[in-house]
Amino acid sequence: MDATLAGWLQIIALVGALALTFRPLGDYMAHVLTSARHWRAERLVYRVGGVQADSEQTWPGYLRSVLAFSTVSVLFLYGFLRLQSHLLLSLGTKPVSPDLSFNTAAAFVTNTNWQAYSGESALGHLVQMAGLAVQNFVSAAVGIAVVAALIRGFSRKKTDRVGNFWQDLTRVVLRVLLPISVVMAVVLVAAGTVENFHGFESITTIAGQHQSVPGGPVASQEAIKELGTNGGGFYNANSAHPFENPDPFTNWLEIYLLLVIGFSLPRTFGKMVGDKRQGYAIVAVMALIWAASVAVVTANELHSVSSSAGHAADGMMEGKEQRFGLWASALFAVSTTLTSCGAVNSFHDSYTPGGGGLTIFNMMLGEIAPGGTGSGLYGILVLAVVAVFIAGLMVGRTPEYLGKKLRGREMKFASLYILTTPAIVLAGTGVAMALPGERAAMLNHGPHGFSEVLYAFTSAANNNGSAFAGLSANTVWYNTALGLAMLLGRFLPMVFVLALAGSLAQQQPVPVTAGTLPTHRPQFVGLLSAVILVVVGLTYLPALALGPLAEGLH
Repeated sequence: MDATLAGWLQIIALVGALALTFRPLGDYMAHVLTSARHWRAERLVYRVGGVQADSEQTWPGYLRSVLAFSTVSVLFLYGFLRLQSHLLLSLGTKPVSPDLSFNTAAAFVTNTNWQAYSGESALGHLVQMAGLAVQNFVSAAVGIAVVAALIRGFSRKKTDRVGNFWQDLTRVVLRVLLPISVVMAVVLVAAGTVENFHGFESITTIAGQHQSVPGGPVASQEAIKELGTNGGGFYNANSAHPFENPDPFTNWLEIYLLLVIGFSLPRTFGKMVGDKRQGYAIVAVMALIWAASVAVVTANELHSVSSSAGHAADGMMEGKEQRFGLWASALFAVSTTLTSCGAVNSFHDSYTPGGGGLTIFNMMLGEIAPGGTGSGLYGILVLAVVAVFIAGLMVGRTPEYLGKKLRGREMKFASLYILTTPAIVLAGTGVAMALPGERAAMLNHGPHGFSEVLYAFTSAANNNGSAFAGLSANTVWYNTALGLAMLLGRFLPMVFVLALAGSLAQQQPVPVTAGTLPTHRPQFVGLLSAVILVVVGLTYLPALALGPLAEGLH
């Protein structure tokens, strides 16, 4: 089949599958987050944890629960990594160094899954299953729990309660993530993804060389790593490894999994606020940004003018798997950088300046199209608040969104949310470039080397986890700096989101009048899209000009 036709068919099939899932999955998640009924398994979890599931929390209480749970998770996973040589199924692996253990624990608890190690040689099966895979579930559930609290802020009135974190966390894991992951893991196994407890086995490569590769519980981790937009690979090559991603069908399925919850959550939002049109407007903005990014990256890789040996007749194939081809690689790259996933099936460091630069820009957008599980929706809702505020300034009217007035207090929380991540990215990149030892970790010099460092901090602070991979990041400094960037980039924005939720929930909704800005029409879709691009452009353009833009003009 012609590569272009095959590329279009997989995009059309993906869009169709997401459209078919949008309503049933979105409605189901709304039911999960609003149902008064507890499952028996959930009541058991509450009893073991000493949780009063029917007692709702204020936003500070909700935040304390998020931070307490995440702190314990970091400490648990850090200890797991340091002690793995004494655990079952360790496969003879050594304890992970303190700085790398901190980096890895921060990465998986923050839903980043940045990996400064080779998975198949550094970690045993038990750590992969009981450490990393467990965090893939709960870190994704934390993001959905936080956006549920924000939605309640919009939908409730004259209350200081935004829900119960422990109830939201438990329900999302048991009712949403676990059932879908089990089914998809079975599908992946049937399609050829590895799932066993084998140790290292010697295989013969195409070149006739011998290589030692372990088996392991790969498919079960692969399903949740994509569904929860986590991204951590069982193997160092991630989804480019044939044991994780055997063929074009599994590749398409993995892209679908990493997008499906993010694109369905706007339907959940519309249902919970009682106006489905609001969800349609938000998902329209997400879809526009995603489609534009797919078009631009694919065009850049197809029509590269590079003289590199990796440039073939059908585009830039350096760093891309032949079994996937250019179209599927570009589609995966866009989808993984527009979500907080970080899984890769190609080498982003080998992309053209335009294609590679846009993968950085996708993360700089805040990964909102559709973004991570939960984090993408609360990110775009904060930007919607800013868009409504700007519209209010234009007409000289107090801005309102979903019946809630956007006063100085709400705008302070929204502004702090927007400024936090860029501050972490630009400060981290600046410090790294100022230190001679950290500049030496760049495998390339000039604009491309700068792009590698900028990509690393953008990926860490936005909780993505992918990398240009031209940076020797497994050093004490980078492990520590990137680990801190992940933690601050995950939890500081959550503080402002939950504070915004609490402030909105306390308000008495104002009635809709002739002067109220309609936030469900195409005009608002255009306004929100423009605000997103302008805010990101003004924030990051100088840094992008030093990296991918300079490289592209060279």
